[in-house]
Amino acid sequence: MTGVMSFLAAIGRYVLTALAIVGRITLFATQTISHLARPPFYWREFGQALVQVGWLSLPVVGMTAIFTGGALALQIYAGGSRFNAETVVPSIVAIGLTRELGPVLGGLMVAARVASSIAAEIGTMKVTEQIDALTTLSTNPMKYLTLPRVLAATLAVPLLVGVGDALGIMGGFLVGIGRLDFGAATYLHNTIDFLESWDVISGMIKGAAFGFIVALMGCYYGMNSGRGAQGVGSATKAAVVAASVLILASNYLLTELFFSA
Repeated sequence: MTGVMSFLAAIGRYVLTALAIVGRITLFATQTISHLARPPFYWREFGQALVQVGWLSLPVVGMTAIFTGGALALQIYAGGSRFNAETVVPSIVAIGLTRELGPVLGGLMVAARVASSIAAEIGTMKVTEQIDALTTLSTNPMKYLTLPRVLAATLAVPLLVGVGDALGIMGGFLVGIGRLDFGAATYLHNTIDFLESWDVISGMIKGAAFGFIVALMGCYYGMNSGRGAQGVGSATKAAVVAASVLILASNYLLTELFFSA
């Protein structure tokens, strides 16, 4: 009986710890959003974050999308050939990329690159007491560090997703005409006929949600980093893990919301 109670107590501690973390992150997100309505806004920080999150993430997102589109075309062709349904390759590649793989893989790539960078940067600032210096100079750290990065990621990641969708479809197109003997006109015609505007829009909405999550996790764990190099390293790791898990969880919820009917 004592062992069962100890086991239940351990589960209870883990649940309470998880709920406490969710509560702190929710309060952190609410405070970040609330600063949108209160001046000043640091445009220079916002511009730098936009370049860091958007432009500098484009190569890795683009390469990921191209190879994913090509691999997806090969897999769908191999599966479709069992049912004499090879002609569905263009449409399934386009729908799969725009609805799911484009935003999810793009979000995960950005999480690996940006969440870690933000957490390490802000964590180092905390360790070296630069955040305390900002407070001493009457500059709100949330407004100066968190808001520009979260807003930049929320705006930049949907654009990255759109570019990634186009490049992924191009990757499938190149494999289709180069390896699978599709005609270029036929492949493009099937892609355009089956792809709807909502497929693209829903993926970009997911991208905005994923960008918000990535930057928020980077800022939250950076702001709550422990002291020393080990604390910064732990914060960086936790930011990437939390962002990746939340991206996958929110992707399911958004898919359920958009396409459950």
